[in-house]
Formats: sequence, structure tokens, C-alpha cells
Amino acid sequence: MCGIVFVKTPAFYEFHLKQCDRFLDRVCYSDRNVFLIFLERTAGSALLLILVLVGGLHPALLPLPVLVLLYRSYTFGGVLAVLFSVYSVPGAVVAIVLYLPIHLLLDALLLLAAGVSFWRAFCFSFCAGDWKELLCDFLFLLALLVLVCLVEMILLFALFHPLGNLL
Repeated sequence: MCGIVFVKTPAFYEFHLKQCDRFLDRVCYSDRNVFLIFLERTAGSALLLILVLVGGLHPALLPLPVLVLLYRSYTFGGVLAVLFSVYSVPGAVVAIVLYLPIHLLLDALLLLAAGVSFWRAFCFSFCAGDWKELLCDFLFLLALLVLVCLVEMILLFALFHPLGNLL
């Protein structure tokens, strides 16, 4: 909601417009290989996943998952507002078909990771067993994240990229 509310202010509008232009130029209507886009988007999302899971190492780090989720929700609302208001019908198509479902799926995974972090923060003891559980949780969530990014790659290939950009 904050992104939608503050999108009208000049400083925030420029930020969201730049985010939206970057998404459209580098992801949707790019001439680059869709597999490279998949790798970049997966790496970026994996970094966010790591930041959220780091919050479970100590209670003092619990604001980290909250900040990551607040930033994602802020940019989500602002980019949606820009896509619908500035780009009208083509922006709405991109928002409904690609941006909205992928972003919501990634946010659901990050919320799940935040829940794991909040559960773990007060009982993590830095022993080998706790590190192993953290690694197992990370690998499981990373596998789900890769599946979401794979769906995004398939949607990009099927709807937005020409056939020659597969390789």
C-alpha cells in the first residue's frame, strides 16, 4: 500500500518509474537470452532469501527479514501503480501476466522464510545441528525459488521474447 500511496510524490515516482523501466527493458522486452535473465533473477532472489534467513541467527537480526519484506512490498505497490498508470494496457498485461504472479509467489516464499527465521531466532545455538537445519531449510526454499524463477522464464519465453532468444 505504501508504494501505491507514495508513488505520486516526485522523488518516489522517479524511483518507481526507473524500477519499472528497468524491469521492462531488462526482463520483459530484452533481446538477451532468457536463461541469463533466469540466472540473474534467481541470484537476486536467492540473495533476498539469504538475508531473510540470516534474521534467524539471533533475535537482534529479526528486523532484517522485516526490512526486506517492507522494501519488497513498497516497490511492488509502486511498480504496479506505474505499470497501470503510465503504460496503460501493455503495462497492465505485463503486470497481470508476469509481474503480479511471480512477485506474489516470491513474496510467499520470503514470508515462509521469515516465519522460519522468527521461529529459529530464539533457539539457534550455533552448533552443527542448527547449521545443518538452516542449510536444509535454505536448500528447500532455494529449490522452490528456482521453480518460481523457472516459471517466470517460461512465461518470458512464451509471451515476451522471440524464439531466437532461447540460447
